[in-house]
Amino acid sequence: MPTCHAYAKINWALNIVGRRPDGYHLLDMLMQTIDLSDALHIEPAEDLSLTANGVPAGEDNLILKAARALNRYTGANHGVRMALEKRIPARAGLGGGSADCALALRALNTLWGLGLSDGELLKIGERLGADVPFCLTGGLARVGGIGEAIEPVPNAPEIPLVLVTPGGGLSTGPVFSLWDDGAWPEVSLDTRALAEAVARRDLPAVDKLCANALTAPAVSLMPEIGALIDRMRKLGAGAAFMTGSGSTVVGAFSDPAAARATAQALPQAILTRTLPALPNGNLS
Repeated sequence: MPTCHAYAKINWALNIVGRRPDGYHLLDMLMQTIDLSDALHIEPAEDLSLTANGVPAGEDNLILKAARALNRYTGANHGVRMALEKRIPARAGLGGGSADCALALRALNTLWGLGLSDGELLKIGERLGADVPFCLTGGLARVGGIGEAIEPVPNAPEIPLVLVTPGGGLSTGPVFSLWDDGAWPEVSLDTRALAEAVARRDLPAVDKLCANALTAPAVSLMPEIGALIDRMRKLGAGAAFMTGSGSTVVGAFSDPAAARATAQALPQAILTRTLPALPNGNLS
């Protein structure tokens, strides 16, 4: 098989609206695929194996978990040799691990000739990680539940972005735990109005409408997140916000030249853009 690419995501917004008895948080989010990807090299083999740069490649890696989940689901014992080239920052709120997992489900379904339906892949993915169903479908979507309820938004635009991940990132669990333990300000979020603003590339409206319930606890752990959001705006971002549980700060720009200039001004910045759809093809 040729090299495949696993595309990252951003959260234009994220709100926590409840909690299930099993402890999982119920979320209200607006998410979009972006043009930043990991590369996964796959070739047939007798056994399952994975090598990776920059992240652990042991049994907890979601790529291996995806492969084993497919074997369990089909009752097979397929092997594959995989090598991951990591480009999406880890602990960043960009869904890199989930994107890798989603790609593995797609690619191995093809390589092994399993013939699993879109619905089956989504159900398997849902059990592996909250962001995996979105990473399987991609594009621009309102996402609810624990990540399994996906409502695609039409007319998804391409918008220039600058990404900066300060402090080496944040782990998702501690940020959610801090939110659970604290009395943080309530977030007012209208994801439908925000989706319409994103679709028409109205960045001033996006900046007013986007909100993330996890920003305050993340900033309490890493104050440079808040400072970086302010700096993005001063450098010309039409909207600036933290994605996911952090620590990546996103600046959205109407002018590609302004985005390039901002990326050059900020150390370790990544210049990218939103994508209207998942380049690998959306699941229906």
